Amino acid sequence: MSAPDLQTLLTELQRRLAEAHAGGGEKKQAKLREQGKMTARERVAGLLDPGKPSLEIGALAAAGMYEEHGGAPSAGVVVVLGYIRGRQCLVVANDPTVKAGAWFPMTGKKNLRAQEIALENRLPILYLVDSAGVYLPLQDEIFPDKEHFGRIFRNNAQLSSLGIPQLAAILGSCVAGGAYLPIMSDEALIVEGTGSIFLAGSYLVKAAIGEDIDNETLGGAHTHSAISGVVDYTVPNDAAALQRLRDLVDKMGERPKAGWDRVEALAPERSQEDFLSRVPSDGKPYKMRELLEGILDAGSWLEYKADYGKTILTGYARIDGWAVGVVANERQVVKSGKGEMQIGGVIYSDSADKAARFIANCNQKKIPLVFFQDVTGFMVGSRSEHGGIIKDGAKMVNAVANSVVPKFTVIVGNSYGAGNYAMCGKAYDPRLIVGWPTAQVAVMGGAQAAKVLLQIEVSSMKSKGETITKEREEELYQQIKSRYDMQTSPYYAAARLWLDAIIDPADTRKWISMGISAANQAPAERAYNVGVIQT
Repeated sequence: MSAPDLQTLLTELQRRLAEAHAGGGEKKQAKLREQGKMTARERVAGLLDPGKPSLEIGALAAAGMYEEHGGAPSAGVVVVLGYIRGRQCLVVANDPTVKAGAWFPMTGKKNLRAQEIALENRLPILYLVDSAGVYLPLQDEIFPDKEHFGRIFRNNAQLSSLGIPQLAAILGSCVAGGAYLPIMSDEALIVEGTGSIFLAGSYLVKAAIGEDIDNETLGGAHTHSAISGVVDYTVPNDAAALQRLRDLVDKMGERPKAGWDRVEALAPERSQEDFLSRVPSDGKPYKMRELLEGILDAGSWLEYKADYGKTILTGYARIDGWAVGVVANERQVVKSGKGEMQIGGVIYSDSADKAARFIANCNQKKIPLVFFQDVTGFMVGSRSEHGGIIKDGAKMVNAVANSVVPKFTVIVGNSYGAGNYAMCGKAYDPRLIVGWPTAQVAVMGGAQAAKVLLQIEVSSMKSKGETITKEREEELYQQIKSRYDMQTSPYYAAARLWLDAIIDPADTRKWISMGISAANQAPAERAYNVGVIQT
């Protein structure tokens, strides 16, 4: 079966995004509006500056993960990086159409990712709260561990101690432990009639201490603005809440910038149509340099060590005017009895050595790094092992891990094995990491993994005295490969937040530019130092 073309892949991406954006569905959205409320995405849109660019983080989070519980589109929370009164901010909005905004395990992980982005980039973060609290059937996967629900409040405290502004609007329910999130923010407001906040609702209060009280008297707007003093502002509706938040952001003072260099942007050398025609779909060969010509500002590419370590491209350039250091895998053309073929992004010792040196140079010159991944891993075999591939690979991984300039990662094609690590995969703290619909993330490719797993399975069966026919062996291989291929899909990765988003390749410049703009709000706090490495 032939691989799909790019337009087919983009159509599938739009279909999946539409499903995620629908949240709990039209009926639940209509019920929300009957209560005088906006939907989560309407709230976010009303808060952000119209006409300004924005990025949604984790739109495909939790896709396919909680089907036995009715599903949790976008993990029941909307996270958007955008502009409010001209200032870049991060917005986190519970979606009350998804299990009343309850927290699934992936909801917690997505909220933590939002706070991580705010922390790394010193961005103001605004919470639009409308949540029933922890989703009880899965409480053991969200409540007690280090990266679970409680970490959110710890991060509230950490963000506050670092002077990173946090604002919260209580637009609906705010229950139990979740009540701490808005009140641990710098300022909080509540909507009359629909907003409520309490550690225990009226039913639990009745069960626990026998007190008869309604939720409004227990924890409504009047109670917490006039009696307890828990909230700072009361507003009549969602629209007024959003306006009040915008006014509060408008009064925030300026902060020191990191000083990443920017000049007037130039359009890429290749037209968007030409660039998209070269994206590696359909299994067709391509050249990374030609892809870069559709992303980088025209005339800005200055290649570093062009004739050395040719399976990794390194060079200085600009994207939307921002100075960047580019590290990109280049496919290798090899000849065989069947003619020429491309092997995707194998990293050799010389390539790893070049990349490590270039990363050090970018840190020395305060230039953000952008990684374009299409990597199958490091070269194997006796020649590579004797040449010290592990040592050179470790040098590159060390450089990436200790880099203090902002890093951004775009997965173009394969992202396999230790190549994922060396090219700044999720574990290496890229400020943003995205994949094109052509991306694949796994320890190794499906065919290779299936062959390895099949050998193990067949060996185990034979050790038990079982006989296996060629037909049965082929059937097992296809079963294993099908399962593994599903796990290498970019949608599998995005559902688990290994990727912040799957994007149209045409939006690559926008993601990187907004990411560097965010990073410019946070000066580096330490010098570049790689520690002990083997040379």
